[in-house]
Order: sequence, then structure tokens, then C-alpha cells
Amino acid sequence: MAPIAVGDVVPDGSISFFDENDQLQTVSVHSLAAGKKVILFGVPGAFTPTCSMQHVPGFIEKAEELKSKGVDEIICFSVNDPFVMKAWGKTYPENKHVKFVADGSGEYTKLLGLELDLKDKGLGVRSRRFALLIDNLKVTVANVESGGEFTVSSADDILKAL
Repeated sequence: MAPIAVGDVVPDGSISFFDENDQLQTVSVHSLAAGKKVILFGVPGAFTPTCSMQHVPGFIEKAEELKSKGVDEIICFSVNDPFVMKAWGKTYPENKHVKFVADGSGEYTKLLGLELDLKDKGLGVRSRRFALLIDNLKVTVANVESGGEFTVSSADDILKAL
């Protein structure tokens, strides 16, 4: 499947997260993004160095600025289970706006066409690193990294596009 691109409507699929009451929720992506401007940024793995020290902190630090430019939701997405994503989110006590969601089996990642095969590193099939800007379900920015790079999917890259 071709990777998601500008002009595409994001596919519908299920993702999971723990809500503010610590209840596990499984919802459709369309229910989170319909009628909203949403940043969906994906990372290969929770607790991994680039993801934890650069990618996620950038979105947490720039969240207020992103929201001031009309962004309704900022969603961190990874092929991990929701318990791992919850634990990872808790390592950022300063976070007020980034929602950590799980694609436990990688099914939504496959719908996006953004799988990254890391079996040779013992990590299985994960998500490529990316940042999508979605406006009422339509992709307006699709910044997708090659391999393990971190050059086009930062919060600053999304800010430049807003």
C-alpha cells in the first residue's frame, strides 16, 4: 500500500489510549479527527532514544504555540500496547496537550502505509517516524521520514506549515 499523502482522507481504524480517568478507551481515528485540525505524529517506539529525547519533547514544548495556530489535538502514535504508551506519557509530567495513543497490533499503521520492518533489530514491524497535519480528516501535510531519520517530522516542521 502506498503511504498516506497530502490530499488523502485518513483511513478510519481503531486506536487505544487511557483517558484522564485512567480508563482504557478504544476509539476510531475518525471520531478523534472529524471536524478538527489534528497533528498525528508517529514514532517507531516508546522509550527509544530519538523518540523520547527529541521527537516527543518537541511537540510537548511547542503544544501551546501549535494550539494557538488552530490545532485542536496533538496525538503521539506508536505500535505499542496502551499500557506502554500510558507509562511513556507519564515520563513527561510537563505534558498538558499531547495524547499518547497505541496501535497495539500495527493495523492502523498498515492502513496508513507507514510500516517499518525492524525485525532484524528485534523490534518487529513498527511505524515509520512521521507527522501528519489533518484538517477534518484530510491530510494537508505529510512529513514522513526515511529509515531512522529525524529531519522532517518535528513540531517545528509542522509549525512552519501552519
